[in-house]
Amino acid sequence: MTPKVIDASGLVLGRAASLIAQRLLKGEHVVVVNAEKAVVVGGRESILANYRESRARGSVRKGPFYPRRPDRIFRRTVRGMLPYRHDRGREAFHRVMAYVGVPGEFAALPRETLEPARLRPSLRPPMTLGDISRLLGSVGPW
Repeated sequence: MTPKVIDASGLVLGRAASLIAQRLLKGEHVVVVNAEKAVVVGGRESILANYRESRARGSVRKGPFYPRRPDRIFRRTVRGMLPYRHDRGREAFHRVMAYVGVPGEFAALPRETLEPARLRPSLRPPMTLGDISRLLGSVGPW
């Protein structure tokens, strides 16, 4: 089965994750490219505070573990939209992959965009997952 390739450039993270989760629960295979260009909406300080709080929760040996890389943050956000503790959600979560940039194997496939998840114009400059990852201490390029 050929996966659906979704370009995350300029998509709002939460909106895109919920739409992708709906597709996964229907049985589709989804590949997300350019995950580092997905946008998180809100104030810069509150966004960073939320992500830093998530990373600080738990311990090194016993989770919850929260990623720093943009592709893994995207995948973790999609997981939050799925009933991943049940078989149906776990199987759906195995059908999603997220990548930084566009891997060669998916370069030739047609890419979709999710119009309902598109970023609306705002006075505030958007923060991308790549920016958040760098501020959390992830060393790019990923």
